[in-house]
Amino acid sequence: MDISEYRESVAANRRKHGFEAVDEGTGEFDRLWAIRETDDTLGDVAVLATVVEGDGPEDDGIDAAALAKTAAAFRDALADRVDARPGRADGGKSQTAIGYVAFAVPDPDASLLDAMSGFTVAKRRTNVFPLVYDTAAERLHRHEVPRLKGRGIYRRQADDVERLFDV
Repeated sequence: MDISEYRESVAANRRKHGFEAVDEGTGEFDRLWAIRETDDTLGDVAVLATVVEGDGPEDDGIDAAALAKTAAAFRDALADRVDARPGRADGGKSQTAIGYVAFAVPDPDASLLDAMSGFTVAKRRTNVFPLVYDTAAERLHRHEVPRLKGRGIYRRQADDVERLFDV
């Protein structure tokens, strides 16, 4: 499956599961999808998701450093979009902010998958999960659910990834 087919499949999933297209893109993220829900474990949840092409004609693909930099930039986009500080338009209501940035890459190497798994998910009241979709093998790599602390966010990630990015 090529990158554009993957992106279209994810877009079809987002419509099926109630994710709304965000009209204005943010910098390098031209297609964003969002949903606000109440989760039985996490309470009010605001989710922002995108697919990023991991190979372009101008480069030789994405490496571990680029994955970390892009995921950090996506965290900024998530924080700008979902900020529950008092005095905000949303009335300061506390929400769990979760972001997913999926990198569509043909045949990712182990260092890229290690960078994905090693990325600090929880930071600055946000939770950002970089994901890697192998377009050659048509396989999605996501974060594993830990046995102990933090299971709620990781369980939510597994469910969201299955309904949105696993095609």
